[in-house]
Amino acid sequence: MGRVRAGLLLVSVVGMAAVPLLAQEPPEQDRAELEKLIATTAFLRARNARDYAVTAPNGIDQARYVEIGGIQQWVTIRGEDRKNPVVLFLHGGPGDATNPWGFAAFRTWIGHFTVVQWDQRGAARTFGKNPRSPETITIERMTRDGIELAEALRKQLATDKLILVGHSWGSILGVFMAKARPDLFHAFVGTGQVANPARSYTVAHEALLAKAEALADAHAVRELKEVGPPPYPDGRGYAVQRKWSNFFEGADIFLPSTFGLALFGPNAAVRDLNDWIAGQIFTAERLVPQTSALRAEALAGDFTLPVIVIQGTEDFTTPTALAKTFVEQLRAPRKAFVTIEGGHFAVFMRSNAFLRELIDRVRPLPSR
Repeated sequence: MGRVRAGLLLVSVVGMAAVPLLAQEPPEQDRAELEKLIATTAFLRARNARDYAVTAPNGIDQARYVEIGGIQQWVTIRGEDRKNPVVLFLHGGPGDATNPWGFAAFRTWIGHFTVVQWDQRGAARTFGKNPRSPETITIERMTRDGIELAEALRKQLATDKLILVGHSWGSILGVFMAKARPDLFHAFVGTGQVANPARSYTVAHEALLAKAEALADAHAVRELKEVGPPPYPDGRGYAVQRKWSNFFEGADIFLPSTFGLALFGPNAAVRDLNDWIAGQIFTAERLVPQTSALRAEALAGDFTLPVIVIQGTEDFTTPTALAKTFVEQLRAPRKAFVTIEGGHFAVFMRSNAFLRELIDRVRPLPSR
């Protein structure tokens, strides 16, 4: 949560919008090389638009702004058969929209589900389209946004209910949406499930230190012991935890790869990428204090729809052990806790394994 891709604003260089990164006009030879890179970028974007296009006769491939909560919000809908169940995917962050790179991440999903991705209030293209209104970046307002979108999707896609999938911050949003309007959803599926914000970093520190010692990684052990468990007086302790959770989960490779996909995405533009980064900062500054103050009791409790959590076996951001306890303590008509190989980003990094669980455990629900 609150994981911002700082330093990735190098996209500005590629787009010749490098004012904040270059102190002076680049040398002539560098400008020529940048022009070549821009041409390559255009070629790759066009190729991805062709290669990832939905061409099935009963498919859908839609991307547009929709008025939600009084503002224009960016929504994409992709699937190879309109008769398939509809998944509304709630991205994490906060503000870390999947739309810039989700064309690739969900490529195998769209043969089994119609996948809806939504740039939430304050995120990515929605951030870039609207005036800054920090007072509207609240859990309550965004829950109402999500419900309004779900209602609109039911009408547009002629479906009775949706499957709600939430990752990380999106798992918080999904819990509140599922509790507020269970009639809209076949099930809630959490991943990178936030269960107990007050204890997440403490439990994660214990797990990280145990992992580092098991691997005999002296560097990690030293840094984790130096900062100790939270609370921390400044950001260094959290930075150390993020560093090693990313490293042990392989997210240090995955996260930059999403930037590359976003850069070469169909119909991508430099402004879209900059809005994606800026939106994460803008939204996290307002939502992280709210999510950090949530009690475990506000997230668990009673549900009147099936709840399934599919968690990475080694999630050092939203600890797997806490997610398991969350499922054990909640009350729902049906519930399940499932682990797949991976960490906090298992839904993307082990996408096919996650998809198999969706197909086996969730896809049958609409027919019951």
